[in-house]
Amino acid sequence: MNSALHPAVQEPDAARIRGEQRSQRLVTAFVASGLVFMLLPGTFLGVWNLLDISAGHRPEMVPQAWLQAHGQAQIFGWVGSFILGIGFYSLTKMKSTKAFPVRAGWTAWSLWTAGVLLRWIGGVTGDGWRVLLPVSAVLELAGFLAFYVSVRRHRPASSGTKDNAWLLLVGCATLAFLVVLAVNGWMLFEQAVRGNSAALPHVVDQQFVVLAVWGVLVPTIWGFNARWLPVFLGLRAPNQRSLYAAYALSIAGVMVTFTRFLPVAEALFLLAAILAIDALHVWERSVNPPKVLNVHRMFPSFVRLAYAWLLVSCLLAMMAARWDVSGGIWGASRHALTVGFVALMVFAIGQRVLPAFCGMHVLFSTRLMGWSLYLLFAGCLLRVLAEPLAYENVWAPAWRILPVSAVIELAAVSLFALNLGVTILRPAGVRG
Repeated sequence: MNSALHPAVQEPDAARIRGEQRSQRLVTAFVASGLVFMLLPGTFLGVWNLLDISAGHRPEMVPQAWLQAHGQAQIFGWVGSFILGIGFYSLTKMKSTKAFPVRAGWTAWSLWTAGVLLRWIGGVTGDGWRVLLPVSAVLELAGFLAFYVSVRRHRPASSGTKDNAWLLLVGCATLAFLVVLAVNGWMLFEQAVRGNSAALPHVVDQQFVVLAVWGVLVPTIWGFNARWLPVFLGLRAPNQRSLYAAYALSIAGVMVTFTRFLPVAEALFLLAAILAIDALHVWERSVNPPKVLNVHRMFPSFVRLAYAWLLVSCLLAMMAARWDVSGGIWGASRHALTVGFVALMVFAIGQRVLPAFCGMHVLFSTRLMGWSLYLLFAGCLLRVLAEPLAYENVWAPAWRILPVSAVIELAAVSLFALNLGVTILRPAGVRG
């Protein structure tokens, strides 16, 4: 049959291809900006902060506004940008009858990127922070709303599948993200009106970090792991009831955190982590061969190691709730969670899926992927071991280990950014 005589037959395919190309360009923009925030405002500033702290042997050597700007760049600028990019890409896979929202996508990217950048500038420079902080919050919220409305409008035509635990978790985490941004806006407006610096009060900031990490990042990772790990690692399908229970416990832990019953909150987080590991079958033997084509052969092992860091973080947090004096155990727990679990998972899964999302590329170098994973793990291990010993004045030489851990992690982040950057700049399908 001559396809030229039947253009109507080919039109749906052509529209689908155009939508795919537009989504690939958009996710590439989100990934590129996320890499910039990860490397410069995020990791580089974090390394600078840690070098100053180590030189003075005092955590208060660095302004709190700098530390908070670093954290915002990592959570919102890096991981948040990746989440939004993947979310827009998924719209083309939903079999919706609507066209891909090009204008909404680029509007969301512009507002989100500008908001994160202004938040970082206001926190680091201290210039005009009473204006920059609330404006940044408005821009971030507006950018996310543009994303959220697009996702709501592009629901699948039918979702009659029993394997929908990942959809529910990611959907709930998306709603939680909206709540986080609303809380962020309220805090920054309050600080701009009544505060005396760009730094939020310490307790308020720590509660906000728990809300963002355990309310959004951790459940999002669990959700995508429920979808991808049976494919990539050959694991059994997740136990949906246990995964729902893990999510419920994590939300309960977040709520208890705001009542300041920290030992109870940390116990809930530990139970949630144990249930999630069991539900996802992370540490069980694979029932099918893992898919390691075009990625480093140790990719499955690092995914499993990330969950070890999640447990370490929870155990350290329980210790900190009872014994921490100078913030060292709390800091080690937070680093094990944000770097050991979140960042290691992003390094492993991200280099597996993002090249395809950005235009059907093949990862530039599996060797660079391996080095980035090994270095990130080593740097995190040194940091988590040394920080309690140094901050709590247990072992003075630990202060000299902290800068080493920071440099190793900076090297890991640089290799990750280089590998993904070269990958998305090369023509699609090129290997090696």
